[in-house]
Amino acid sequence: MIKNKLPMYAGAACILIALGACKSINIPQKEENKNVPESYGTDTANDSINSAKLTWDHFFTDPNLQSLIQTALQNNQELNITLQEVEISKNEIRAKKGEYLPSLGLKAGVGMDKVSRYTNIGAMEATTDIKPGKEMPDPLFDMGAGAYANWETDIWGKLHNAKRAQVQRYLGTIEGRNFMVTNIIGEIADAYYELLALDNELQIVQDNIKIQSDALNVVKLLKQSARSNELAVKRFEAQVLKTKSMQYDIQQEIVEAENRINFLVGRYPQHVERSKDSFDNLVPQAVYAGLPSDLLENRPDIKSAEYELAATKLDIKSAKARFYPSVGISAGIGYQAFDPGYLVNPKSLLYNLAGDLVAPILNRNAIKAAYYNANAKQIQAVYHYEQSILNAYIEVANQLAKIKNLQGSYDLKSQEVDALVKSIGISNDLFKYARADYMEVLLTQRDALEAKFELVETKVNQLKTTVSVYKALGGGWDQQPLINPDTVKKTNK
Repeated sequence: MIKNKLPMYAGAACILIALGACKSINIPQKEENKNVPESYGTDTANDSINSAKLTWDHFFTDPNLQSLIQTALQNNQELNITLQEVEISKNEIRAKKGEYLPSLGLKAGVGMDKVSRYTNIGAMEATTDIKPGKEMPDPLFDMGAGAYANWETDIWGKLHNAKRAQVQRYLGTIEGRNFMVTNIIGEIADAYYELLALDNELQIVQDNIKIQSDALNVVKLLKQSARSNELAVKRFEAQVLKTKSMQYDIQQEIVEAENRINFLVGRYPQHVERSKDSFDNLVPQAVYAGLPSDLLENRPDIKSAEYELAATKLDIKSAKARFYPSVGISAGIGYQAFDPGYLVNPKSLLYNLAGDLVAPILNRNAIKAAYYNANAKQIQAVYHYEQSILNAYIEVANQLAKIKNLQGSYDLKSQEVDALVKSIGISNDLFKYARADYMEVLLTQRDALEAKFELVETKVNQLKTTVSVYKALGGGWDQQPLINPDTVKKTNK
């Protein structure tokens, strides 16, 4: 009696051991902190208004700049490379989805088998008739055709969670593409404003050359009347030559700025159309920061980090499911015979159906390592997400403060330029009447030129800072999604 029940007891013991071995390891996940300060620490009276909600074509109103940005969004090579990465990620979803769906295939084959006469199989075939009066063929052909199917039933969600994690990463690549779009738009706007500033500096130099040339002519006339000397003439002449040489440096910078734009636009060097309006009349676009919590929705890099965090949480579930038994089902049906004449005979029909249950019992180190790694990557993703939020907040706070400080600096620089421009005329008049020496005239002209350059630099920094705030708030990327959100929701189920 005991001997008869021994196999049953052994089977039950194996099942209990397998169930005990399937127990997984539970590691608590780290939760992300989404809290941000209520304000940027500056005077933000328009908290309900956020400039990041504006599309780039409404934020940048210069038609020439809009045309450059539009061309870049079509031709920029780096952006197009990123779009292919989005497609690759999309194909990965299809691959993950195929892992948990049943696979069905067709198979046909032909073979030949010649066994030795002096073996057990050879001896049996030699004395066996394939049918009464007909010996076993030698060599023996084997032909068959049929269909087969395999399916790993994903009862623990291992494969489904892996697919859902890939969906999150796909959404993350889209946000990465959006982040690149806003950076490219910002780079083009910066280079465009830099180009306008260089045009203005070139005009300032040319105007200054005229002023200095007039002063040189006055010095020459004063020398003829013995009211000045050759040294003053040479010093004024050297100053004119120095200013003229500055034109070539600025022209080279203009060429490089144009080609930097051409590279971003994805075209070979050519002239960049730009505004002919006075650079001094440019007014930086007003930027409204909104609430810091808006960054969580507007910044593509934060949203990308959020999708990656969601993916790592699903990776943990997928890795945890590997501790549990997996159930597989395989089936096949077809015809097999040694002769084509018998291949479609009902007696040549064969089929099989099998199910298997596999559970890890011993040496689960690989599964444990994968689970520990998934948890470690989830913690990494939490820190990266929190770091993205902190970085975004600091970027906005810095740029908002910079806007305020640059405005104060620009106001004072404007007054300085006005004072120095007036002093040029005063110094020239004093010099004519021997009330000032030529060095005072030269220093005044030099200081005025430097002050004008500094004023231009401050203005272009104001324009660039406006662009930086717009980028930091999460604006600049086009609002047209690359995918249908409803499709993603269905795929993610």
